[in-house]
Amino acid sequence: MPPSLTRVPSRTHLLDPALPDTPPTTQRGRARITFLQRHGRTRLGDLEQRTPLRVLFPRPGAGDIAQAFVTNVSGGIVAGDALEIEIEAGPGSRCLVGAQAAEKVYRSLGPRSYCDVSLRAGADSWLEWLPQETIVFDAARFHRRTRMEVATGARLLAGEWLVLGRVAHGENLSRLELRERLEVRREGRLAWADCLRIDESGLQALAHPACLDGARALASVVYVGEDAERHLDAARGFVKAEGCFAGVSLVDGVLVARWLAARPLDLRRALARFWTSFRALAAGLPPRLPRIWHI
Repeated sequence: MPPSLTRVPSRTHLLDPALPDTPPTTQRGRARITFLQRHGRTRLGDLEQRTPLRVLFPRPGAGDIAQAFVTNVSGGIVAGDALEIEIEAGPGSRCLVGAQAAEKVYRSLGPRSYCDVSLRAGADSWLEWLPQETIVFDAARFHRRTRMEVATGARLLAGEWLVLGRVAHGENLSRLELRERLEVRREGRLAWADCLRIDESGLQALAHPACLDGARALASVVYVGEDAERHLDAARGFVKAEGCFAGVSLVDGVLVARWLAARPLDLRRALARFWTSFRALAAGLPPRLPRIWHI
């Protein structure tokens, strides 16, 4: 894989103000949500929200778990923005947190934008992180890290997915700086990490079969739990979808599913099928997505 499109480990915190190339932020938004189990039910424990991030609490469907959705009321991420999202499922709680709509990362004339996502699943909890697509516009400069911490007996189903350019508008990428890092820790130990890096100098390589093979949409979903190996064969069946190149692997107890697609709509359908099937299998939850996903 060319150096301009590589998956490499990194220990740099995306929002570290000491970094010399970190510009003053346009907006520093924050959303912090904690769920707790009380009297046999999952309830909201703590909430912090700072513009432009807001949190919605729609009523879940029959038989489903507590839900919350993060929305960016500014309409997208612009150069210099720094967003922090922190989700915690307390011991024994069961919850789903997602994004209210697709996120857009606009072009930049210089400053980078940042997003830092922290997911913590307490002992014997179930936590789902179900974002919608992040659409990276031409000439955007965007760094995102998603950190997942899973305690003993906890289970976590989490995903992130990207759309490179406004495909429906026929936008071609001429400049881009993109960093996407995901890492999983189990009981404080690093179990899995992955980093995608795309730079302007390597955009031509995106069409190469050894890279993205021309795909404009890509996604990763991880499942962390003591039963991950037991669900591997079923997950390999769920991941198959028309219009997508996909696969599932198991690394140190972390089940990792990936997709590449030329059309974002094909990937959206593939993710919906996988998510609904997998949550029903692993947690006995209704095989459906939240209603807000379809708005």
